[in-house]
Amino acid sequence: MAWILKAKYRSAIFSSLMCFSSTLYAGEAINVFIRDDVLTAYEDFVGDRDVTTITDFNEGYLRRDVIDMVIALQALKIGGFNLQLQFTPGFVSFRESNLLEKGEQLLHFDSYWQADLTAKAHLLFISAPVIKKGQYYAGIFHAPSNRAVEQLKDATGLSKLTAVSSPKWHTDWQTLHSLSLKKVFAEPEWISQARMVSKGWVDFMLMPLLPNLDNRFTLSEVELVANKHLIVLLNDSRHYAVSRLHPEGERALAALQKGLTMLRQQGRITKAYKQAGFIPNLDDYQVVNPQ
Repeated sequence: MAWILKAKYRSAIFSSLMCFSSTLYAGEAINVFIRDDVLTAYEDFVGDRDVTTITDFNEGYLRRDVIDMVIALQALKIGGFNLQLQFTPGFVSFRESNLLEKGEQLLHFDSYWQADLTAKAHLLFISAPVIKKGQYYAGIFHAPSNRAVEQLKDATGLSKLTAVSSPKWHTDWQTLHSLSLKKVFAEPEWISQARMVSKGWVDFMLMPLLPNLDNRFTLSEVELVANKHLIVLLNDSRHYAVSRLHPEGERALAALQKGLTMLRQQGRITKAYKQAGFIPNLDDYQVVNPQ
């Protein structure tokens, strides 16, 4: 399978790249929009390697959506999907689901919560889970100066704390509300959530653990650290969505399902998410909302 990747780009020439790529690859490859920051992170991680051969995900900070993308590409290859894919960068997060539903995008490499996909099952094929229900845990990330969150050792102190998330993320939002917190603030942008917590305006937010970075997250002026004792179960499974209306939808789904089955049997899926911290060692933590 040929994976067509664009060279590094800048937003100022994004429109030109879009026009150029549409002309160059017309009729030759299936176009797949990838959010700009995800594609950049993916390229940084994969580098010059053949993405289908990667089995080591021990890195300082590796985003879940990048792991999702790598696993999906490996599954498609193993499953026998041999059509070319053209990755086109774009700020498409607000419209990617719409593209899928209209058949204008074959699939989405970033996995979705099952709860978000069920209502759209008549428009989208839903893959087997890439992360199974009961596997996905989040850390309680707070500003390093927030002693109230740092000193938490059980769930009893949560009622005095505030958190931030987005109602668009149904599983995260519902989970936070189930914890009987003092208040849950709504903020649609992830980076704005992180700034609110870093500045101490909100006590914490849920994020995947970062074991290779000692569970510390730093980005520009944002610095967050996870509580050392507690984690939160996000009790839903994550799946890939494939368009039912795209002409290659059925073939892509069949390949994806076959490949995911084989990767699962080889233990490669669980290994990837464990190495990156999305599936933690439960012996090291107390789960505040066990099922």
